[in-house]
Amino acid sequence: MKKLLYSFCFLTIITSCKQKQASKILINKLSTEEKIANAHGFENWKNVSEIQFTFNKKRNWIWQPKTDDVTLITETDTINYNRKSIDSLSKKTDRAFTNDKFWLLIPFQLVWDAGTTISEPIKEIAPISKTEMNKITLLYGSEGGYTPGDAYDIYFDDTYTIKEWGFRKGNKPKAGLINTFENYKDFNGIKIAQDHKRNKGDWNLTLTDISVKTN
Repeated sequence: MKKLLYSFCFLTIITSCKQKQASKILINKLSTEEKIANAHGFENWKNVSEIQFTFNKKRNWIWQPKTDDVTLITETDTINYNRKSIDSLSKKTDRAFTNDKFWLLIPFQLVWDAGTTISEPIKEIAPISKTEMNKITLLYGSEGGYTPGDAYDIYFDDTYTIKEWGFRKGNKPKAGLINTFENYKDFNGIKIAQDHKRNKGDWNLTLTDISVKTN
């Protein structure tokens, strides 16, 4: 009986070790962009039925990602459209939504967006904090989409949390906009930075009134 018990315990330990090893191998196989997305709750996105937010105190959005229905609410108007059927009337609104959603969910856009090139991570001094971070560059193709040829230098810490980025219009050598990602908050498993500040002045692009509904 004792031998049987020892054998069972030994097999349990071996099985546990193998499971941990398999999980470690699986994590190591993930790309850098997948690790960044997961660090911000991407694995919970499948449960999201609606997300609402206000971009820089100007535009309030309600998006139902499973159907791609979008509502824009401003001081003067309310517009409803579906992203699966963009026409000449809804294109301008969708361009604004694409921009605002990019600020909100850039960690997920890294794995969502097609036609992009993402560099291998390197260590580099971040432009605002002046501390060493990890950096990747997201480059959009020269054709298609609303931002052809644009590049983003994305700085993230060792937990794969985005801390800063630099936007380079048309992949120019120098960034035209550099700002932080801070004041993170968890919304039903989705981790979102609510403030984006520059290194000088009181400029702060905000994402407010955030609500994430899940099934």
